[in-house]
Amino acid sequence: MTTPAPAGLHMTEVSGTEALWLLEGATLGRLVYLQREPVIRPATHVMEYGRLVVRAPVQAAALRGRAQLTYQVDEIHSPAGTGWTVSAHGPADVITDPDEAAHYRRTLSGWTHGPHDTLVRLHPQSVSGFRLARPVRRAAR
Repeated sequence: MTTPAPAGLHMTEVSGTEALWLLEGATLGRLVYLQREPVIRPATHVMEYGRLVVRAPVQAAALRGRAQLTYQVDEIHSPAGTGWTVSAHGPADVITDPDEAAHYRRTLSGWTHGPHDTLVRLHPQSVSGFRLARPVRRAAR
């Protein structure tokens, strides 16, 4: 059963700078990629040097050869329905260097180990986001 959104909410687009700031302040999100249909996996991430490094429970083979990936993060306060959502989209590559992979495995927690534990470096070409808020009410004069 879904709860209807509270009345009076609206979405406001945030700047790319604010979207990046929100993304950097979060640690959990979702990696989205296409196989025959869209696949969405929970993931952890860190932003370093303008790149988004994502650790997700997915087989590396499923991501190799994918030109573009999307990563989505949000913080929605239920039941108020307020918060924000950010999506980053761009080319990505699987991290295969053993030293770099070891660093990120220490840095980022994961849900699984073994073949379903992949590290991906996403180079965001577009970052967009929205704040979900209630209109500000002006005091009566």
